[in-house]
Amino acid sequence: MTTSKVNPNDTKPTAADLQRSFLRHLQYTLVRDKYSATKADLYLALAYAVRDVLVDRWLDTQQSYYINDAKRVYYISMEFLMGRTLGNSLINLGIMEEWQTALKQMGIDVEELQEKEWDAGLGNGGLGRLAACFLDSMATMSLPAYGYGIRYEFGMFYQKIIDDAQNEFPDNWLRYGNPWEFDRQEHLHQIKFNGRVTDYVDDHGEKRYAWVDTTDVMALAYDFPVPGYGNETVNTMRLWSAKATRDFELGSFNQGNYIGAVESKMRTENISKVLYPADHMAEGKELRLRQEYFLSSATVQDIFYRFAKKHENLNLLPEKVAIQLNDTHPTLAIPELMRILLDERHVAWDAAWEIAVKTFAYTNHTVLPEALEKWPVQTMEMILPRHLQIIYLINELFMQQVAARFPGDSGRLRRMSIIGEGDGKHVRMAHLAIVGSHSVNGVSALHSNILKDDLFRDFYELWPERFNNKTNGITQRRWLKYSNRWLADLISSNIGDGWVTDLDELKKLIPLAGDREFQQQWIEVKRANKHRLADYILSQNGITVSPDSMFDCQTKRIHEYKRQLLNVLHVITRYNRIKSNPGANFAPRTVIFGGKAAPSYFMAKLIINLINAVADSVNNDPDLNGLLKVVFLGNYNVTLAEIIFPASDLSEQISTAGTEASGTGNMKYSLNGALTIGTLDGANIEIMEEVGRDNIFIFGLTAEQVTGLKKAGYRPQDYYHHNQELKQAVDMIGNGSFSPGNPDLFKPIVDTLLGLDHYLLLADYASYIATQDQVDKLYRQPYEWARTSILNTAGMGKFSSDRTIAEYAREIWGIKPVKVNRHSRQDLH
Repeated sequence: MTTSKVNPNDTKPTAADLQRSFLRHLQYTLVRDKYSATKADLYLALAYAVRDVLVDRWLDTQQSYYINDAKRVYYISMEFLMGRTLGNSLINLGIMEEWQTALKQMGIDVEELQEKEWDAGLGNGGLGRLAACFLDSMATMSLPAYGYGIRYEFGMFYQKIIDDAQNEFPDNWLRYGNPWEFDRQEHLHQIKFNGRVTDYVDDHGEKRYAWVDTTDVMALAYDFPVPGYGNETVNTMRLWSAKATRDFELGSFNQGNYIGAVESKMRTENISKVLYPADHMAEGKELRLRQEYFLSSATVQDIFYRFAKKHENLNLLPEKVAIQLNDTHPTLAIPELMRILLDERHVAWDAAWEIAVKTFAYTNHTVLPEALEKWPVQTMEMILPRHLQIIYLINELFMQQVAARFPGDSGRLRRMSIIGEGDGKHVRMAHLAIVGSHSVNGVSALHSNILKDDLFRDFYELWPERFNNKTNGITQRRWLKYSNRWLADLISSNIGDGWVTDLDELKKLIPLAGDREFQQQWIEVKRANKHRLADYILSQNGITVSPDSMFDCQTKRIHEYKRQLLNVLHVITRYNRIKSNPGANFAPRTVIFGGKAAPSYFMAKLIINLINAVADSVNNDPDLNGLLKVVFLGNYNVTLAEIIFPASDLSEQISTAGTEASGTGNMKYSLNGALTIGTLDGANIEIMEEVGRDNIFIFGLTAEQVTGLKKAGYRPQDYYHHNQELKQAVDMIGNGSFSPGNPDLFKPIVDTLLGLDHYLLLADYASYIATQDQVDKLYRQPYEWARTSILNTAGMGKFSSDRTIAEYAREIWGIKPVKVNRHSRQDLH
């Protein structure tokens, strides 16, 4: 049967072409007609039609990589926060307007259909969204790259606020299927756990090791296409799903134990069930380790499989393969590569180790020592006995190297050992990643300096050449062109659309920053976006907010170091000022929070509770006369972020200096014209350097001052007793003003603030409040605010993930773009 399809070789498909493709999928793929089709069916028909275009380019891309025998990079990450795929694909393929026109003629709204797509919840926050931005950049830059992760059946939990508190529900994002994935039955890898290690002598008299009596799981590949913008490249994100082995099931069935077989299958497949199992319990910790090894082993096996298609000489592996570890979660890939080289390919240790180090590179994402992953030796010995042996030998040889370089320095040996001794023996995953990689990078200039000067100073003194900085970036395709189309159109109509692939082009906005007519257009776009967000807030939260008020936004993971609590202290102070000065000229504000707290993180969840309790008081107080509103938007995700960033006036980036590795939300807000109030932390410093010190609101202690204050003996109660407004705000939290039915509800927050105050909220409070006063002053001058906003967007060129990826490709991976050639293939559609 001959059927029509969208031919990607056509310059632009006609509306009739697109409509035929759409109707074909509605009828033949979904078995629906215009009478029985639901909105979800219409979304799927559109997704399948767009997928046809992707598939043609996808196959061409993979063929081009093989023909060119290109060196490829494999980006391994436990998280990929992709968001929705449909809109991003339409933008990158350059067919958004064509589809809007074609479906409009049929009485169908593309934007409405996009709302039917569930966010791919394969990540929690910045780490996973960074990985997604990187995939977009790698495809846009035609780099031969693969993303590897886990196909979690349930993503990050669905957050609902009930009685002011966070409640977690399953995020069943795959409930209705996923039109963007392709299962690859032929890519099935065996993953081993538990068992024991035996040794034997091979035919050549060499001592070898065998990992036997294991419990096995199969890793099944699911592939997702990742299209580049304005080119022919479609790269692959491959996600692994855990499946029971046939032998495992048959054994129980043959014994007549059907229930046992089903239970064992479910236990086996738990590995890819949920992102971030609750790891405050032993079972959750063990599952987390199994997840990390499952991802690492399946990916390394897959890399060997692909390498072997063209090459037999394993010494060539580093010339054809670069593996980037996105944080320590996939670090077990290092001993897994060693295990395969040693035990299966019988490569000598020294040669195998040289291959490994040349192949791996490690990105660190935290400056908090307590956040560095450690695994109990006892747990690893039970689950991965062979890998523990290999890690011990890596460490033994490494310790010899350190001792030779720094003789007699036992303290250094103890600090640098991969095996930590305190609190029970444990494997320090960051140390293993550093020792087993040729490159170690931080993700902002400040962060990378902290790694060298403090966190990993001993390693830097041993291997200074391994350490480098790669400041994070974001993809402007999603975070401006797609999510803020009104602003994107305004920019392109004035300076052209070169910025979509070269963000430095935004510098051309600088001469327009003082132009009153352009400022007015800028203000109108912002106002339209604020109306959109205000409508969302009304529909979801039942709160009416004014688009004339300043939209003051802090949306990110809820954590004490990110200091949402400092923001709350400002809200309470502002509330008290308005109440006590009813006639004063306050700039109206809507303070918007969003973010999830880890289910077992008591203090973070209590902070969410406090935010909502304060909101209840503020929003229902008639004395405020609309001058202050507080909103907590539930279930913050990529799709919600795409509504918030374009509407934001002020971006709260207020972490304690020296705690945030980089931040990427700060970049997304600035790209969309929000002004930043922030500390000199993470990438805030570099944003300040790019937009100018006069165009950003900086407050608080520097990282050096934080360290100095802690060393001198920080006494939070001194600040509490010497600042009346601070004391009043803290007392209101503690005395039940916001929880009259349970006066002691927020007492743990007050105890923390007046006791340790680890993140120095009280020390930074006065500076923060004074700087917020400066924000108010500027907001009362709308054209001056608009000028500053334009300069913020204009200064964002450096923060494209394209720039970040170009640096990785050139300085770490050694890979080059590969032009994708169209190949003539039999039409199978």
